[in-house]
Amino acid sequence: MTNETPATSTTPATPTTRSISRMPNPAEFVPELNDISAALFKATGNRSVPRTTMNLVHLRAGQIVGNTYLTVLNTGFLRKAGESEERITAVASWQDAPYFTDAERAALALVEATFQPAPPGKERLSDELYAEAAKHYEDKALATLTIAIGQIGFFIALAVIGKPQPVGSLADEQWD
Repeated sequence: MTNETPATSTTPATPTTRSISRMPNPAEFVPELNDISAALFKATGNRSVPRTTMNLVHLRAGQIVGNTYLTVLNTGFLRKAGESEERITAVASWQDAPYFTDAERAALALVEATFQPAPPGKERLSDELYAEAAKHYEDKALATLTIAIGQIGFFIALAVIGKPQPVGSLADEQWD
């Protein structure tokens, strides 16, 4: 038997951030992107749909496409808004989670229908699903929710192709 001391690691216990962006900030090359982004945020910020619902929808879209940037960003938004960890983590399994209102469930169903393939021989978004959403959102709110789903679709392309740094706030550095 020896009295050897086990080797200790000099690696820090906390993970380090490494550069993963594929491209520099696209707004540096296409400055109109800032105007588009501002217009989308203005269109969805009319308060007809709660901001929490928008973030739940955006988080679910990020989960569906498997994008860390969008899931981390929208999780951060929800935490800053005071949402419980149970609600945030249950977004991935919202169908059987007890944490969501009927209106939030309708919104989550809309984003899933938009970003997931339709079952064979069926519409991606059924008339029944639209009717369910319309029960919870008046015309302006439903239009706003539709724009919010389109908004995240726009940002999905930037997030998947450009692969910005996962950040908890839009104020953080996202692009290398």
